[in-house]
This record gives sequence, structure tokens and C-alpha cells, in this order.
Amino acid sequence: MLLAAGRGERLRPLTDAVPKPLLEVRGKPLIVWHLERLAAGGFREVVINTSWLGEQIPAALGNGSCWGLRITYSAEPWPALETGGGLLQALPLLGPEPFLLVNGDVYTDADFSLLRLPRGTLAQLLLVPNPPHHLEGDFRLDGGNIVEDRGEKLTYSGIGVIDPELFEGCRPGRFPLAPLLFKARAAGRLGGQKHAGYWLDVGSAQRLAELDAHLALCDHSSEGDA
Repeated sequence: MLLAAGRGERLRPLTDAVPKPLLEVRGKPLIVWHLERLAAGGFREVVINTSWLGEQIPAALGNGSCWGLRITYSAEPWPALETGGGLLQALPLLGPEPFLLVNGDVYTDADFSLLRLPRGTLAQLLLVPNPPHHLEGDFRLDGGNIVEDRGEKLTYSGIGVIDPELFEGCRPGRFPLAPLLFKARAAGRLGGQKHAGYWLDVGSAQRLAELDAHLALCDHSSEGDA
């Protein structure tokens, strides 16, 4: 499940005419970097939710066949349903098994195929060291468990594996995902793992430029190795 419904307020005016997931980095839309990584990781079916300027996303990506994927779209009204509401609406498309969740406005070199949902947990979150714009972090990781009162404080990357059971009892509408994760944590059913590689929340024009510079450096390093 790729989340692609947001407005991208901090990226205005870039997102006034283009949805955030279609903003380009190194000549390629942000969301395409995810699709390529998903395909490389062995994934074949992808659900993408849309809302703000949402008609542009299926027009740009089509059915996903050019990446060896099958893309299904979950169209939301505007304002969007927020993360929790959007996922709940998409559950019939996702099916009854745990699914990988990826925010469309982050970039990472993480190997999505290595993420697993441990037995007995409702969600497994990928956590990263706290970036400069979010030094307070989100969750404490103790071993493979996310707990309230001990462990290293880290930032939720916007990537994880979710069991649809997490949404049991939820009603359709607009609501965030975070309270459901906190409830799972309180029940001792929230797992996590730390990613020490590259990750960036592309939430501003400055960070968009930062990602472009990072990928340009990676391209240069690859050419040097060749």
C-alpha cells in the first residue's frame, strides 16, 4: 500500500498543480522510486490511495505493468481520509493478509522484502535515527518491541507491515493511524526494527533538493566504480 493522497502543504507552490508523489527527483517521480524498489523486492501487487489532484496519478502510472506490477487505486474524496481512514477504505483491495505500508513522500534505500510481521504483533514499524527536523522521535525500541518507557527513541519512517486486524472495530471516515499504533503498543503487540541506512522525509522543497543532491552523488559514485 502506497500512501499518495496528501496535499503536500509544505511543498507549495510545487504541489499546487502536481500531487506530491509525482514531484520529480533526478527526472523521476518520487513514487516511481518506490515502485522500482518494490518490484526489485519481489512485490507484484500494489494499492495506491489518491485524493489531491488524484486523477493525475493513475494517468501517470497506469496499471503498473511497465514495472512488472499490478496497481489498483483507492480513490478518496477531498479532504482525504487521513492515514487510518484511507487504509480502512483500501482493506477490501488489500485482502486479509498483512501488507507492506509505504508513505509516498519518503525515500529510503531499505530492502522492503526483508520486512516481516512477527507472530502475535499487529504492526511492525521501520524506525530510523531522529532527523534534525524531528529530534524528539516517535517510538521507543527495546529489542524488537516498541514500548512506552524504555529503549532508544527513534522516528517512524512511514514504512511498516500492518495486519488488517489492527483496524478491527474502526468505522469508515477520516481518522489517523497513530492512535491505533499506540493501542497496539499498549497491548504489547507493536514490533519494530531500526534502519541504519538512508532515509529522508521529503516534506519540504529544501529536502527535495537534498534528495536530488544525494542521488546525484550516488550516480557519480556508481560511475566511478564502473
